Amino acid sequence: APELVLPTIKHFDEAFPEMTSEYGFKCSYNPTFSNGTTNASWISQGYYGLDQGPIVMMIENYRSGLIWRLLRQCPYLRMGLRRAGFTGGWLTQE
Repeated sequence: APELVLPTIKHFDEAFPEMTSEYGFKCSYNPTFSNGTTNASWISQGYYGLDQGPIVMMIENYRSGLIWRLLRQCPYLRMGLRRAGFTGGWLTQE
């Protein structure tokens, strides 16, 4: 839901500039937990690369729709969704 995510990212970037750096957002943030030395919120010192793959896929899907097109063409995915009880939408199209 880019219409929700993009304004949220902008808000966090503006409201909590300490959450970002040249590498992007820190991996964790807790505004209710003090860092122990000041009244500032706790912010992780690390970055996780694990979530970057799905993020890149989401960006590409938002940009071009490629990921959804590929998923819709996958017969195994379609069959699995139907077996799980999903119906309608693009599953009814052949």
